[in-house]
Amino acid sequence: MYLIVGLGNPESDYSNTRHNMGFDVINKLAEKYHIDVKKNKFEGLYGTGIINDEKVVLIKPQTYMNLSGECVIKFKEFYKMEDENIIVIYDDMDVEPGKIKVRKKGGPGTHNGMKSLVHHLKEENFPRIRIGIGKPENKDNMIEYVIGHITKEEMEILEEGKNIAVKAVEEILKNGIDISMNKFN
Repeated sequence: MYLIVGLGNPESDYSNTRHNMGFDVINKLAEKYHIDVKKNKFEGLYGTGIINDEKVVLIKPQTYMNLSGECVIKFKEFYKMEDENIIVIYDDMDVEPGKIKVRKKGGPGTHNGMKSLVHHLKEENFPRIRIGIGKPENKDNMIEYVIGHITKEEMEILEEGKNIAVKAVEEILKNGIDISMNKFN
């Protein structure tokens, strides 16, 4: 069994922003595998189903990005999950738009959602899929960049990254994290 967590912000103002790439991938997985992510528990929306013969719980924390760990730790404890079976999907400014990076473990970097997860899980040994969003031209404008709206042209590029992230999740579930890293990094 796996917890698959997409990081994002819950309000409609944040939909279609760079910071909601994790939510978007969860939505794509939910649609593809007919999993309703509408139940509410532990400050998160979730749904259960099967992907590549593995039972999964798709989760979209509703705590806002910076408090994502509060939701995830409750799901981890409830399902008695090992960290290796928690896959976290999120946006990353250090990855080129439309590209992804799959990692077995690691620190949170500058991402506040990941800082919250590492703080609450007290662990860095969980797989993650980083979806590239690139950096703003003006580094003083980071917050507006991640929560600002996206042009149609850029949306097409980011959509490709989300589609690759879906494939990376499927590969992890089917053949393991190492194969997914080799295939998509």
